[in-house]
Amino acid sequence: MVTCAHHRNYRLTFSTPRRPYERERLDQELRICGEYGLRNKREIWRVQLVLAKIRKAARELLTLEETDPRRIFQGAAIIRRMTRLGLISEEDKKLDSILELSTSKLMDRRLQT
Repeated sequence: MVTCAHHRNYRLTFSTPRRPYERERLDQELRICGEYGLRNKREIWRVQLVLAKIRKAARELLTLEETDPRRIFQGAAIIRRMTRLGLISEEDKKLDSILELSTSKLMDRRLQT
């Protein structure tokens, strides 16, 4: 009797750009690769996807009313997660501050070897 106890859902950790040969984006990605010592552009795209998911969740919560229990509970959770990661400061605990995050803010936390 063979059992398969552990399933793993593989998902994409990055998303490629919509326009593959956009000059300004290519120049910016090359500058970021050099500045942060990245191996390839996939690492940039991975950070951008993580940031896009976080900002999308914050935007969705901002559309709800302030008294909505979902906004209160999930908003506090996402703010707590961002402060724990060191992306937003202790004084600036608002959902609006999550929308102001940039890829450079996430990349600054990266350890370089």
